[in-house]
Amino acid sequence: MNQKAIILVSGLPRSGTSMMMKMLEAGGLEPLIDNIRKADEDNPKGYYELEQVKELDKSDDKTWLVEAQGKVIKIISQLLRDLPDTHQYKILFMRRKMAEILASQKQMLIRRGEPTDRISDKELTGLFSKHLVSTEKWLHDQPNFDVYYVPYNKVLVDPAVYVQQINTFLGGELNTDAMLAVVDKSLHRQRA
Repeated sequence: MNQKAIILVSGLPRSGTSMMMKMLEAGGLEPLIDNIRKADEDNPKGYYELEQVKELDKSDDKTWLVEAQGKVIKIISQLLRDLPDTHQYKILFMRRKMAEILASQKQMLIRRGEPTDRISDKELTGLFSKHLVSTEKWLHDQPNFDVYYVPYNKVLVDPAVYVQQINTFLGGELNTDAMLAVVDKSLHRQRA
């Protein structure tokens, strides 16, 4: 395939995907976003989402992905299998401590006035863990996916190391100083 790869930021919801999108934008990559979902208390620096992504599992029309070549787009891990195999993908897959993901999701539901007791943390941990194992195995078997797993918690502790590795993974042309300036430890509010 003689085309530019589509760069994806993926992972579970609340795993640091928006932070990574902002870092990559600062580094010089163009994000494919629509700004429909506005920044709020849960994501004060923005969500970096595109509504068409939410339809990946429902729509057969995926031609819009052509405009994502050479750009970066955020796609939660549950939708990765719905991407067509006609493109090359480079994925930054965010990994965050499960307890923090659950706490962050719970806090978001509370702020929205939605129930938080529909499923226990133990059940949700089991479902998410099973999903991650299955997804990582699937990604390993896909010839058109190249994946770098990003440890969110470690990025917050030593961002320079991981920014350099991310830059290398994506070809070595990013503005790493600008990427480092995005890392905001004050937004790490849910800790395990």
